[in-house]
Amino acid sequence: MPWNLDSDRPIFIQIIEKIQMDIISGFYKPGDKLPSVRELAQEASVNPNTMQKALSELERTGLVYSQRTSGRFITEDTTMIDELKAKLARELITQFLENMQKLGFQKEETLSLLTKIMEGEENDLIKM
Repeated sequence: MPWNLDSDRPIFIQIIEKIQMDIISGFYKPGDKLPSVRELAQEASVNPNTMQKALSELERTGLVYSQRTSGRFITEDTTMIDELKAKLARELITQFLENMQKLGFQKEETLSLLTKIMEGEENDLIKM
């Protein structure tokens, strides 16, 4: 997956978010070994110190752990990964609902719109 980093927010935070997404999406599975700091930094086109800072923060949260001579690994705690996934989903849903409200949609209208889209009735949306 590409590293779409922008200068609007701290790069190390964006790296953390990218790796978290890679973990919860299954790109990295529990117990998988992460590439080295240098490899990840090169892939993301960032300074290795920035990548190190992001990985250290992921270690602090327990999502990643290191073994002295073997490198860094994804936690095998699937409950932690599931909780992170649920937390991020709640945040995205909350943002979505806030944006829909700013557009003037009531909760019922938003739910109806979502239902239509999920059922493939996008053509009906033109009538709204």
